[in-house]
Amino acid sequence: MGEHHGRMNTAPSPAPLGHVASLHLHPAESGAPLQAVDAVEVVAGKGISGDARYFGRLSRDTGQPTRRQVSLIEREQIGEHATALGLPAIAPGAVRSNIETSGVNLIALLGQKVEIGGAVLHLYAPRDPCAKMDAICQGLRARMMDQRQGVLAEVVRSGAVRVGDAILILEP
Repeated sequence: MGEHHGRMNTAPSPAPLGHVASLHLHPAESGAPLQAVDAVEVVAGKGISGDARYFGRLSRDTGQPTRRQVSLIEREQIGEHATALGLPAIAPGAVRSNIETSGVNLIALLGQKVEIGGAVLHLYAPRDPCAKMDAICQGLRARMMDQRQGVLAEVVRSGAVRVGDAILILEP
């Protein structure tokens, strides 16, 4: 088999940007710890199946499904915040994101679609850190402002997402 340099008809497959470090589900009761899982099923227009707090939630304003379906945050960012606040670490799931990532700049991907496992997510907005962040450590909420927080996504294509799955950017 010699190397061939001719252009293929198929689009080049995108290089993975990073991967899923951990997955977490919101419990039914507000404020209870998130549950770590190895895999989740995301459903287009609804969110993560089994996520008691956000799955299939409707907007109070429009009656339509809310866009806030999946939240993602970078492990690197969590680590940076922990260091800045003098913490040895912030445990996976403590910042209440569904997907913790490694090796990818999520804020830089706002407005883009990414493929993770069998699913496609549209990263549409930075996530406003809530007061619960200061319950982890005073000052964490303020540190998560200004592009140092997670992002919110809506589910474009249903599919399974597993810990370790690559995160690929889809060309518009």
